[in-house]
Amino acid sequence: MNLIRSAIFAVLQTMLTIVFSLVALLSFPLSAHARYRLITGYNHLVIWLARWLLGIRYVVEGLEHLPDRPAIILAKHQSAWETVAFLFLFPPVSPVIKQELLKVPFFGWGFRLLNPIAIDRSAGREALKQIVTQGRQKLEQGFWVLVFPEGTRVAPGEKGRYGIGGGWLAAETGAPIVPVAHNAGEVWPKNAFVKRPGTVTVRIGPAIPTEGRTAAELTRAVEAWIETEMTRLPPAAARQ
Repeated sequence: MNLIRSAIFAVLQTMLTIVFSLVALLSFPLSAHARYRLITGYNHLVIWLARWLLGIRYVVEGLEHLPDRPAIILAKHQSAWETVAFLFLFPPVSPVIKQELLKVPFFGWGFRLLNPIAIDRSAGREALKQIVTQGRQKLEQGFWVLVFPEGTRVAPGEKGRYGIGGGWLAAETGAPIVPVAHNAGEVWPKNAFVKRPGTVTVRIGPAIPTEGRTAAELTRAVEAWIETEMTRLPPAAARQ
């Protein structure tokens, strides 16, 4: 049954991707924030389908920790679920992504108009400069910045190497960091066609002050908080 439901979901998601890529192209004359509200209708629909078709629900804890000004979200990366859901669970965000994603037919066309920070991950220190330059602009425009410091999705129970990019941006701009832990990989595994029903827990931590702290210090603080909370999250299937 999970296979059949996942197949139907894949077809519907593909159809939505094509439709909203065209909507995104037509939204070009609008302001960045207006485009964001329109295009992320796709995100709402995909997560709604995941709930009603796949049985993937979610709860969000710690919304009271969100600061009242644009911040930098540093989050665990396990699944495609959070790349979709976080764009509407949080204030308008500009996600840091690899440039290659913008070349994907339909999906990339729409994503380009969502105001992302697209970087060349092979560029080393130059990539850090891209994050700081573009990230500062996004923060000034009222967008938050979303960074997955591990860079790539990791399986539940595993930990990737935390990159310094998000901490570097925070140290350079003074914007607070909001750490986020979640267990989406337990129900929507990396590169898995078949998804499983369950409830994703998204846990938002207290904002981390950044002024006067180095990028390395901030990265270590984020890593410690996220990885500690990962061990405390309930199993995704526990709240079905």
